[in-house]
Amino acid sequence: MMRMMQKFRLLMILMILLFILPLIVREVHFQHTMIMLVLFAGLGEAWNIITGFGGQTSFGHAAFFGIGAYTSTVLFHKFGISPWVGMLLGAVAATVVAVLVSYPCFRLKGHYFAIATLAVAEIIKQLFISWDYVEGATGISIPVVKDSFVAMQFHQSKIPYFVIAYLLFLISTIVAIVIEQNKMGYYLKALRESHEAAEALGINTTNYKLSAMAISAALTAVMGTVYAQYILYIDPFMVFGLDISMKIVLLTVLGGIGNIYGPIIGASILIPLSEYTRVSLGGTGKGIDLMIYGVLIVLIVCFEPKGIIGIVRTFRRRSVSYGKTAA
Repeated sequence: MMRMMQKFRLLMILMILLFILPLIVREVHFQHTMIMLVLFAGLGEAWNIITGFGGQTSFGHAAFFGIGAYTSTVLFHKFGISPWVGMLLGAVAATVVAVLVSYPCFRLKGHYFAIATLAVAEIIKQLFISWDYVEGATGISIPVVKDSFVAMQFHQSKIPYFVIAYLLFLISTIVAIVIEQNKMGYYLKALRESHEAAEALGINTTNYKLSAMAISAALTAVMGTVYAQYILYIDPFMVFGLDISMKIVLLTVLGGIGNIYGPIIGASILIPLSEYTRVSLGGTGKGIDLMIYGVLIVLIVCFEPKGIIGIVRTFRRRSVSYGKTAA
């Protein structure tokens, strides 16, 4: 119980720190970086539900991200419907697609499932590239209107975008915590450790995997809506791209997969690295962040597969052991 309280206290400190930093540091690029940080941390928490807890590695979460972005954008662009409504409808659409696609894919296991999710995401991207109704490969420029909460557009400051992204990140984190501490979380972890053993215990593995994927897809889709409204332009290559899926996967693995802190720590390293190398090096720096990140991932996988969280735990155990030996 005491350990749980300490964990909760540390998480609260991290959350408060993430919230107040953009309010204190008024530099525009820093605020942009913080928006992207909490956005991708929220995406990592959503991905953690199906992969970190359930052990079903998905390389296709960009599909749900793109569906969320396109649903709200098309509804606002063509019919003037508020992005908030589009956000909810996008979450529903992503959930439906997730269930329909995942049900047959869950018959596959391990890397076969991962490859299947990647293939599905690429198929959906190609469909949107060829779909004239959503402007195909050209993409959609979201109409600029005056500052409005209903239209989710704020031109005087980035803080409203940050607050919205932060609240959704908070919701994503709370959902992940509730699932982890609930019966569903224990069943998913049992399934992650051994699919056969979980079924032998009477766990309906298909239902729990579908539920986890549906929740993960819905949370990913709402983040897609915020991203679209923040950037004010989307195309299939931008929101359905493999780099979106890989960034979600890599930041979670770097921080610590299957752990609530993992996506937060991973995003706190990757996103500033990506944004500041892009700005400081310009076109010549394209991909430098991914190279550095790739090196970090290789080191993590070779020496501590549980990510930075695993390194911290190992260091703590050694410190305690050293203290007892010294005593």
